Amino acid sequence: MDRDGEVVVGGRSVAYRERGEGPSLVLLHGWPLDGREWSRQLDGLSDEFRVVAWDAPGAGRSSDPPETSRLSDWADWLAEFIEALDLGRSHVAGLSWGGGLALELYQRHPAVVRTLILVSAYAGWAGSLPSDVVEERLELMRRNSGLPPDRWVPGLIQTLLADGAPPELTDELASMISEFHPVATRTALRAFAEADLRDVLPRIDVPTLLLCGERDIRAPREVWEPLHSMIPNSKLVVIPEVGHMVDMEAPERCTAEIGEFLRAANGSEENA
Repeated sequence: MDRDGEVVVGGRSVAYRERGEGPSLVLLHGWPLDGREWSRQLDGLSDEFRVVAWDAPGAGRSSDPPETSRLSDWADWLAEFIEALDLGRSHVAGLSWGGGLALELYQRHPAVVRTLILVSAYAGWAGSLPSDVVEERLELMRRNSGLPPDRWVPGLIQTLLADGAPPELTDELASMISEFHPVATRTALRAFAEADLRDVLPRIDVPTLLLCGERDIRAPREVWEPLHSMIPNSKLVVIPEVGHMVDMEAPERCTAEIGEFLRAANGSEENA
């Protein structure tokens, strides 16, 4: 099954891309990106899984959420999205903002989550970063979101990719980010800045994979090591020579690690 569609969630249109059949794998993008960032995994994992990448409310082809929205609202919309598509108990993978959303989904709707795959993830910005760094990032996005994308997107991409990334990858990211929703982006990042999900980490009792880029300057070792140490029995994979956008910079390795992890998780369930 290869399908790009839309579904009404919380009274608003949510767009998604879907490939393949089998156990459900839901892919959650970072911000200010959309589900296209997972295109390589959509193709690479669809021979074994029903892979669905949404555009979160406020991103891509989806409608904007209320400006008062918090991360918990996105988690509730995500649970409703999973139900609307009849995905059942799902493997959930999220990158950056999407990784924090995956944790919030687990906190609010644990029965929906079969496994967690946290890529370049945070326990919310408040849960993973010093307060001055959080405020600096928020202020930067407040300022940039009111400017033409060509004034600030190149600088952002420098923090997302490792030095020496192929120009075509830079161009792909620039094209995607340039289509961001300014108001919704401010809302989403404000919600993420407030989020502190450290309390949920020790309570996670589903198989969890952490995928991190060795050269990630946005979610560096000081971010991923506490996540790994606080999530019981989590598996940490650090991919060398890669920055924040692990799914795009090292797509074959990322896809292979996710596939191996999910096959092992499915095997453990069958043998339980």
